Amino acid sequence: MTPVLKAAVFSDTHSSTALMMEAIRRYRPDVVIHLGDYERDTEVIRREFPDIALYNVCGNCDIVHSSPAEDVIPLGPVKAFITHGHLYDVYWGDYSRLGYAAMERGAVIAMFGHTHEALNEDFGSVKLLNPGTAGRGFEPTWAKVEVYENGAVSTQIALL
Repeated sequence: MTPVLKAAVFSDTHSSTALMMEAIRRYRPDVVIHLGDYERDTEVIRREFPDIALYNVCGNCDIVHSSPAEDVIPLGPVKAFITHGHLYDVYWGDYSRLGYAAMERGAVIAMFGHTHEALNEDFGSVKLLNPGTAGRGFEPTWAKVEVYENGAVSTQIALL
């Protein structure tokens, strides 16, 4: 089955955009999602890929920002809840607030960053997805999301 939408998801780039840009070139997504830290890194994506839809939220290191702290976005036939994660205490490994927030908004997937560690697991009816860090720190990772016409969602963590 062919996906109706492919999304590339990044977080915590912290001004290190080269690997993110290469992943976008290779994967050729319909949508790019940046989950904060640093919001200004999305300008690089906008310049290089003006025809790709881009969604982003601010992170805890985005002191001056123009993006929301959270959003609900369409991904084909489903909705995704996106946030950096710091407002939902994800750093401490408790994802319940985040999972319930996504459920309340009718989202089937909750995407977040902040921890710099990739995560791909289920929380009730919601898939929790943290692409890890595309910048400095731990091993650089990102996430691939594929959405199908029937509403099925496939997620995968990939190395940069």
